[in-house]
Amino acid sequence: MADVTLSPGRRTPLALRYPSVMIFLACLALFTLGVTVLAEGFGIGVISTSFVKTLGKTLCLCLVALAMDLVWGYCGILSLGHMAFFGLGGYAIGMWLMYARTEIIVAESLANQPLPPTPEEISQGIATQIFGVVGSSEFPPIWAFAHSLPLQLAAVVLVPGLLALVFGWLAFRSRVTGVYLSILTQAMTLALSLYLFQNDSGLRGNNGLSGLQNLPGLDHVPQSTVSIWFLWASAFALGAGYVLCAWVVSGKFGSVIRAIRDDEARVRFLGYPVEVYKLFIFTLTAVIAGIAGALYYPQAGIINPAEIAPIASIYLAVWVAIGGRGRLYGAVIGAAFVSLLSTWFTGGQAPDVNLGFYTIEWVNWWTVLLGLSFVAVTLFAPKGIGGLVDLIVDRRSPDRHGADLGPDEGALREKEAER
Repeated sequence: MADVTLSPGRRTPLALRYPSVMIFLACLALFTLGVTVLAEGFGIGVISTSFVKTLGKTLCLCLVALAMDLVWGYCGILSLGHMAFFGLGGYAIGMWLMYARTEIIVAESLANQPLPPTPEEISQGIATQIFGVVGSSEFPPIWAFAHSLPLQLAAVVLVPGLLALVFGWLAFRSRVTGVYLSILTQAMTLALSLYLFQNDSGLRGNNGLSGLQNLPGLDHVPQSTVSIWFLWASAFALGAGYVLCAWVVSGKFGSVIRAIRDDEARVRFLGYPVEVYKLFIFTLTAVIAGIAGALYYPQAGIINPAEIAPIASIYLAVWVAIGGRGRLYGAVIGAAFVSLLSTWFTGGQAPDVNLGFYTIEWVNWWTVLLGLSFVAVTLFAPKGIGGLVDLIVDRRSPDRHGADLGPDEGALREKEAER
């Protein structure tokens, strides 16, 4: 969408250039308010606490889908590793949640001793409680700052961001593109997942981090209330993420990254630092994914290395494709639609279909249905569900028949405009 100016030297505000931003924020606010009124925590109790958590987690998945759409749909980088950044954000906040919760339990258990416990005894007790399941009683080095909430919140942003920065710098400076870059991101995710499965990784191996739904010092607050708090936080993060992504793809910067997606060699020939643009988008989306993970796993209650497996990132790409890549609202719609549908099918709520000679149990056949949906969307509806929104609002490309599209007379006329 071309930028419009109100007066010379003054650009139209983002909300006016992209009305979908205000529409999305209004819908998100109404949704959040409606769930709050109907939930058990502050409302009339029509919606159960477990379903409120499901909705909160869905908002987090919508946020990471936004990140995926920005890096793939707008910049053309098919990353199959963004759920690794999502998981790292969850591990970062999970370390503090587990440490602080265990510290309270250990301190209460040692308080009955004749002599007050020393800080070393408390620390030893916490380490034994957390790592006893993997046969250890000492804190690994990566837990050095687990006691500090501000430092772990910083890790939510810094760890995924630094990993993406280093990986992206090595990959983009070598001009790795296309399917080769996708394979590299998948290999990175697989390597990280396999490392975390080891007991000596410092993150409890296959056991992962558990009990994350219990907020330290808030045992008196029921889960029905906590679930609403996280719903609000997830909705706020999604709204802020949507505005940020819309701002990034607007103006000249957005035009450049879309040009990189369409013809990277031509953009490089024009003198733009392609690698810098790609590295910025890759790192920014990794940070967004990390924040989404930090909000998701306290609602899920547990995180383990299986959450970082490559298949999770493939699912993320499928969500964006079904929703319609290259459309921010499409990514949100796709993630919400597929996530809630997956919960319905895999949660045993969908009735089995008896064909006489065979019974279709959706718990086992859901992934097949999802794969077929992805193939069908790719072949017959490349614009995804977001394309239906375009039809509803009657969105059409500008009619430029015979018009000059470049700075020089006759540049990019009708024939090239039809591409």
